[in-house]
Amino acid sequence: MKDHRVLDDTASREALYRAMLTLRTTAECEAFLRDLCTPAEIQAMADRWVVAERLADGLPYRQIHDRTGVSVTTIGRVARCLNDGAGGYATALRRLRRTPQGGSR
Repeated sequence: MKDHRVLDDTASREALYRAMLTLRTTAECEAFLRDLCTPAEIQAMADRWVVAERLADGLPYRQIHDRTGVSVTTIGRVARCLNDGAGGYATALRRLRRTPQGGSR
């Protein structure tokens, strides 16, 4: 990880999370991420999210790779997070799948 000049890394991350929680629409989220991240970072996160959705649907790695072009290595990393991670993917998947507008494919 890069050496940053942030004095309290935990506080800075919490401030970021609080800022994210203020966003109310997909348009606001898009604007925030476009300001915060590079296009490649946004695409990498979008790719991982699509992979998480496909894994949750029970698709095999190779089929996900063939449909998305995402590397099997990345698919494996997402799978490990779904199974043994902090629970973020699972929470978002569960909440989106409970709402009528969630989980578009």
